[in-house]
Amino acid sequence: MRIGDLKPARGAVKKRKRLGTGPGSGHGGTSTRGHKGLKARSGGRVPPWFEGGQMPLQRRVPKGGFTNPFRRVSHVVNLKDVLQRFEPGVEVTIAALIEKRMVRGRNLPVKLLGTGEVSQVLTIKVNAVSEGARTKIEAAGGRVELIPFKRGERGSR
Repeated sequence: MRIGDLKPARGAVKKRKRLGTGPGSGHGGTSTRGHKGLKARSGGRVPPWFEGGQMPLQRRVPKGGFTNPFRRVSHVVNLKDVLQRFEPGVEVTIAALIEKRMVRGRNLPVKLLGTGEVSQVLTIKVNAVSEGARTKIEAAGGRVELIPFKRGERGSR
């Protein structure tokens, strides 16, 4: 016996169904697709999300939430972090905050929040300040200046 003499077992190999080869083949006419309907058409496949006409899942599930178009986002910096990284008497600007990597990335206004206790005199120039932060800085003898924020440019570099 040689490798060329090997054959598959009897009945293991089936002849391919040749479609659209005329009425004598037994597969002519509709080419085994039946009459009309989606599966009889060219490109007629049921998409994987189709649920047989049942209300689809993405329409049955309740929707929630919304996107507020008037939301105001800003970089927040806490007072305690400013006190840790800046010496007394230094003017804290947005450029200085960027340099110390306290503010980075996107073009957003910078807001100072009042977490922490102030024990030194500071002059701070940012776009927005919380009321608590302002009172703490002014009580310690410091000063807060607000810089108007213009969309498209970074605070005051």
